[in-house]
Amino acid sequence: MKAPQPSAYQQALARQRAQLIMQVRSGLLSAQEAARQLGISRKTYYKWERRALAAMVEALSNREQGRPQVPIDPEKEALQRQTQELQAKLQVLEQTEQIRQALAQPDKKKG
Repeated sequence: MKAPQPSAYQQALARQRAQLIMQVRSGLLSAQEAARQLGISRKTYYKWERRALAAMVEALSNREQGRPQVPIDPEKEALQRQTQELQAKLQVLEQTEQIRQALAQPDKKKG
């Protein structure tokens, strides 16, 4: 299940935080000033900065090429297996019924 999309306000707030972190990292702003603009403590600012930088590294790390694999849902796989087994049993039963009906018909050549 996908996570819900952030609202426009949440996205703007995240952008503002990212811009301030980048300004601090590039020496244009002090951590104290960025924390003040964000209305948080300097300690909280540094916590956010660590989280943001870790997310950036994760986002930019090498990934396998091609489409990402579809997550395996064990319940779905079990149901698919059960469906296949039931379809196979149904096919055997239908063939058995056809054979029974064929054997139950009087032999037309004897008559």
